[in-house]
Amino acid sequence: MPGRKKHIKQSTITQLILGIVIIVMLNVIGSYVFTRIDLTAEKRYSLSDATRDMLANLDDIVYFQIYLEGDFPAGFKRLRNATREMLDEFRAYSDNIEYEFINPSESDNAAERNAAYQILVDRGLNPTDLQVNAADGMKKQIIFPGAIAMYKDSESPVELLRSQLGMPPETVLNNSIQSLEFNLANAIKALCTVVKPKVAFIEGHGELGRIERADITYTLQEYYNVHEITIDGNINSLTEREESDSLGTVVRKKYTAIIIAKPDSAFNEKDKFIIDQYIMYGGKVFWLVDPVYASMDSLQFVEATMGVTNNLNLDDMLFNYGVRLNTNLIMDLNALPIPLTTGSIAGQPQIDFFPWYYFPLVNPSTSHPIVNNLNAIKTEFVSSLDTIQVGNVRKSILLSSSDYSRTVNVPVYINLNILDQEPDERLYQGPGQPIAVLLEGVFESNFVNRIPSVLQYDKSIKFKEVSRPTKMIIVSDGDVIRNQLHYKDGYPLPLGFDQYTRQTFGNKEFILNAMNYLTEGEGLISIRSRELKLRLLDMTRVNNSKLYWQLLNVLVPILAVILFGVAQAIIRKRKYSKS
Repeated sequence: MPGRKKHIKQSTITQLILGIVIIVMLNVIGSYVFTRIDLTAEKRYSLSDATRDMLANLDDIVYFQIYLEGDFPAGFKRLRNATREMLDEFRAYSDNIEYEFINPSESDNAAERNAAYQILVDRGLNPTDLQVNAADGMKKQIIFPGAIAMYKDSESPVELLRSQLGMPPETVLNNSIQSLEFNLANAIKALCTVVKPKVAFIEGHGELGRIERADITYTLQEYYNVHEITIDGNINSLTEREESDSLGTVVRKKYTAIIIAKPDSAFNEKDKFIIDQYIMYGGKVFWLVDPVYASMDSLQFVEATMGVTNNLNLDDMLFNYGVRLNTNLIMDLNALPIPLTTGSIAGQPQIDFFPWYYFPLVNPSTSHPIVNNLNAIKTEFVSSLDTIQVGNVRKSILLSSSDYSRTVNVPVYINLNILDQEPDERLYQGPGQPIAVLLEGVFESNFVNRIPSVLQYDKSIKFKEVSRPTKMIIVSDGDVIRNQLHYKDGYPLPLGFDQYTRQTFGNKEFILNAMNYLTEGEGLISIRSRELKLRLLDMTRVNNSKLYWQLLNVLVPILAVILFGVAQAIIRKRKYSKS
C-alpha cells in the first residue's frame, strides 16, 4: 500500500512538472510565432490582407487618442471595447501602433470641460449629445465618439460613430463597429501616404466653382494631389506624349482620375475627344452630370419655375460607354424637407418644413463597398438613368430612389403649391429609379468609325480605339458633390450638411469612397463589404417565457455541479474501496 501511494505521488508530480514545461514552451513559441484562429461565421476578428500589408510597412509610430472613456450608455461602451479590440488586433501585426483612451469630460470645472470640447472640435471631431438617465432625472451628456490619429508631424480625425438616418440605435452601433477596421486603417493610410495620386477637377464648361466644392476639395487633399484643369482643346491637358526610340510615341495619362462636377454648358467635340482618349489610355472619370436644368434660386422670388433639358453634348459619349441619362426629374416621397414661411406671429415669420419631392434622399441599392452602410445621400433635381448593353463592360447600380417615387418628363412645371396638397400615393408606386452606376471593363472609343476633326490637323495624335481595363462612375445629379454656403455669411459648409434641417447626409463619404475605388480599386475599401450580423434577442419570446429562461439559467448550472460532484464521489469511493 505505501509503495502504491508513493508511485501515485511521483506520477502526479511528474504530470505537474510536464504540464508546466509544456505551458512554458508554448508561451515561448507563441512569442515568436504569431497565429490566431477566428471561429466566427463572418470572420469579424480577422484583418483583411490590405490592412495587414499596410501595418507591416509602417516605419514609425501611429498614435491614437480615443475619446470614448467615461460613464456613458452601454451601446457606447460596446463601441469603446470594440475599438480597443481592433487596435489590439492592429498591434498584433505591428509594433508601431499605440493608443490611449481619454475622457474629455473628466474635469469638474465647466469652463475647463468646454475648453477641452472646443479643442476637439477644432481638431475635427464632432460631438454627440445624449439624454441619459441619472439619479435626479434625465441628464444631458456630451461625448466625442471619435479619435485623433497622429503620425510624425501630421494628425487626422477619425469618426467612430457612423450615424444613419432612420436606423435604430442597435443597427447604427453595429454598422459603426463593422466599419472600425476601415475607418482606422484608412486614417493610417492617409497619414502615411508619401506619394499621393494626382486627380483633377475639369473646368471650362460651367462646372462647380471652387467655393461650391471647397469642402470636398479640402477633404480630397488628404489623400490626393488635387488639380484644376481647363481642357480648352489642349490635346496634352490630360495625357502626355513621349518619343521612344523603340516604341515610337508613348502616351501616358497625367492624372489617375478626373472629376466632371455639374457642367452647365456644352462640350465641344475636341474636348470630348481628349476625355475619350484619356479613358482609352486607362484614365478614370467621375461624372456628376445634370441632364435637366432646374434651380431653386428662381423659386426664392416666384412660386414656380421650369425644368428644361440641359444640353451638354455628352449623350452620345455616355451612351457609347453604356449609360443613357434621361431627361426627366424624379419625385420621391422620401425627400429632404425645405423651410417655407407659413405666416407670422408678432411680426416674426413662422417657418415650417415640408418634404420637397424634387430633392430625393437616396439610399444605397447594393452592398457594393462604395456605398455599403452609407447614410442617406442628399440630391437636388435628380434624373434617372438607364444602362445600355455594351460588351466587356460590367455595370453596378450604386444608388436608387425609393419605391415611393415617380418620374416626370421635361419640360416640367415646378410649383411650390404642391407642398399645400397631400400627395396622391397611387402615383408614387415606384419602382426605385437608378441614379448612380459604376462601369468597369474595356470601353470602345466614342470616335471609332468616324475621323475626329482634331486628327485632321494634328497628325501627332496617337488615336486609340479600345481602352485599357478601366472604370468610371456616372451620377445623374451634379449637386451630390456641391456643398451649401452659409445663408448669411456665404462661407462653405461641410459637404452633406443641410443647414436648414441641421442633418448631415452621406454625400462626402460617397464621394470619397467612389474616388478611392476609382484610383486604387478594391484595396482597403473592400473591408466595407464585410457584414457583421446583429443577432438580437426576440424580445417578445423572451418576455413571454421570462421565468422559464431565468430558472433554466440559474438551476441548470447548479444541478450540473451537484451531479458532477456526486458522480465524482461515487467513482472515487469505488476506486479506493477495492484497493
